[in-house]
Amino acid sequence: MPSDPFAPPSRSVPPPASATPVRDYADRPCPGASEDYLVIPRSLAQSMPLRWQQVFVGMLADMHDAYGHLDWPIYRVVPSRRELLTDLDEEQLAAVGYVADLDVNGGLIFRDSAERPVPDAHATRVLAPIADPIPPASVGRVAPRPADDRI
Repeated sequence: MPSDPFAPPSRSVPPPASATPVRDYADRPCPGASEDYLVIPRSLAQSMPLRWQQVFVGMLADMHDAYGHLDWPIYRVVPSRRELLTDLDEEQLAAVGYVADLDVNGGLIFRDSAERPVPDAHATRVLAPIADPIPPASVGRVAPRPADDRI
């Protein structure tokens, strides 16, 4: 039997690139992503073009509707970076559970929370709190960098 000449041409729909695109995106080096969370700075979200904000708010509303039954806590976000233990100040050391003391020769020795010396402190990196480089929402709009094709 011949095919219908008036039928629209059949177009195969390609399968989705992934069934887990958010996980795939966040598993690669991605600003604001950790193993368990995606952090979106409010100042940047509020600075997106209007259409992006409308779509973003719709997605957030859908997510909150779908998962509103969970007992959501209030999150405290601490801007942090992997820094060398030897580059931290006293406050940062305390925040990550280390101390720096003078040894018998007057050199610095770093100790962990169990008071054990850190054997290679000059090569040890820890996730330490830093000053937030992203402007707060109170500053208003944060201008994005120009797209490479518009420079």
